[in-house]
Amino acid sequence: MHVIVAEIRIESEHRERFMEEMVADASGSVEHEPGCLQFAVVKDERDPNHLFLFEVYRDRAAFEAHKGMPHYLKWQNAVSDWFAAPAVVTEGPNVYPPDEAWSK
Repeated sequence: MHVIVAEIRIESEHRERFMEEMVADASGSVEHEPGCLQFAVVKDERDPNHLFLFEVYRDRAAFEAHKGMPHYLKWQNAVSDWFAAPAVVTEGPNVYPPDEAWSK
């Protein structure tokens, strides 16, 4: 499994639209990408402009395919100017739970 953890800070004036686009990308990933096993969007309860993404893909190739999907490209184009700071993205192999535990 290939896991992505991203920390995102968005400009407050774009929060509502950003969240709409974010949910569309996350749901599109889970619904239309066989290699995307999880895509969670978490909002910091102390700061609604601070988000975390937790994404699990079958492998790196599935993640690379994600970046070419229409819902991702739409999200990327829509939100590119709404970040308050560059996203902090960490990628790596899954450790636990075992890969066999992940399913759609």
